[in-house]
Amino acid sequence: RWVLSLQCKGSRNLMSALRRAVEIDFKDKDKHKSQGFYLLTTGIPDQETHTISAYVAEVCRGFDLQLHVCLFSVMEDVDSNGIIPARYANPAETAIAFKEIVQAANGRFHWFGEAGIFESDDITVIVSEMEKANNYSQKCAFLVESLKQRS
Repeated sequence: RWVLSLQCKGSRNLMSALRRAVEIDFKDKDKHKSQGFYLLTTGIPDQETHTISAYVAEVCRGFDLQLHVCLFSVMEDVDSNGIIPARYANPAETAIAFKEIVQAANGRFHWFGEAGIFESDDITVIVSEMEKANNYSQKCAFLVESLKQRS
């Protein structure tokens, strides 16, 4: 269920956007149907990472929610309107910050850019499952081969 779309309008005031989302959709905790927030972003929030992490940990635990982040790394440091963000971090630092926030919110992190996918929790899980299946298949093949040799 999509609740609403929040825009920070020239800033990356994530705390304000999160508070607004929580206040609008979750006034009556027992009736809410949303299970998570999806943040689509291009850079680090204006607020410190530990502040946001503490807030989302409290909110997500209280409402049984998750915050998922999709970080799109762009090449330029300034947005299309020429506005310089209040806080700056390079793409790797930004990814580290959002991974911390997502971990506090029990969510998933996805990082991609013009060159493709840099990191994705979903893809990591899929690759892990494929590796387990391959390992299991190899063990089964080894077992079948050893049984053939015995007979």
